[in-house]
Amino acid sequence: MFSEEKIFSRWSLSGFAGLPAICLESVESTHTLMKQKAASGELMPGSLIVANQQTAGRGRHERTWESPANANLYFNILIPLDGIPLASAAQITQVAALTFAEIFRDLQDSALTSKDLGRVTVKWPNDILCGRSKFCGILAEIVFIPGSSENGVRQPPKPAMNLGVGINVNSDSAHYAFLNRAVTTLKEIAGGRNINREKLLQALIGNLERAVGQFRAFGITPWIEAWRKMDQFIGARGTIVVNNNCTDENRNSGIGSIKKTGRILDMQPDGSLLFETDDGKVETVYSADLEI
Repeated sequence: MFSEEKIFSRWSLSGFAGLPAICLESVESTHTLMKQKAASGELMPGSLIVANQQTAGRGRHERTWESPANANLYFNILIPLDGIPLASAAQITQVAALTFAEIFRDLQDSALTSKDLGRVTVKWPNDILCGRSKFCGILAEIVFIPGSSENGVRQPPKPAMNLGVGINVNSDSAHYAFLNRAVTTLKEIAGGRNINREKLLQALIGNLERAVGQFRAFGITPWIEAWRKMDQFIGARGTIVVNNNCTDENRNSGIGSIKKTGRILDMQPDGSLLFETDDGKVETVYSADLEI
């Protein structure tokens, strides 16, 4: 993982089931491009798009995701949903977060760094942090791929998950100071050692494909206990942000959101969050941001 990296144009990558990857030197957003190509039927489920730079990268709620060239990973994988109930598809993001976090934690352990940044951990619903500093974000939405024509009859569109991932790999956390939130990078987590982005992405996609296969067979259950062990925030105080329409511009004002402070009780067997508000009410939260 710490070997010298080839130039981006020579990377050898594939999506699920060996589908060839689309590697772009620069693009506005891999997420937007994947959405467009999937909706037009240009790409099959399993397809992978990777960029060396994004000029308009975004995270959840249109927050800025800074995407410089030659430093980080920006990619989208179109996950097939055959055999997965649409109502359970959102849980794939939690499976992906835990799968990736396990790789990052192994990398942290192998680096033997003495710098006290905390441990790689997951934060509900699908963030990956080191201590309290974020370095990996996941964004997902369902897209519908046009159905094929059989005997002159057009088949109904098929759903797939457009999973977008941004990882701060070899950049410097000081580069993100303007975001006014805690950010780190894998390089810092690894004690300042550069990481081979191509090899890292190969491992992420390979492990994710196996994890999705397990999810298809067994659902979210096998991941719940592993999540509880890695999640360092269960039992801590936090704030759930519901119906969050905040962007970087209004995130501090709270405009467009409903905030409730309290204590994080647990991640439940269906992947939802059990949260006790300061007024003593226990709520099940299915979709929200969680601020620590």
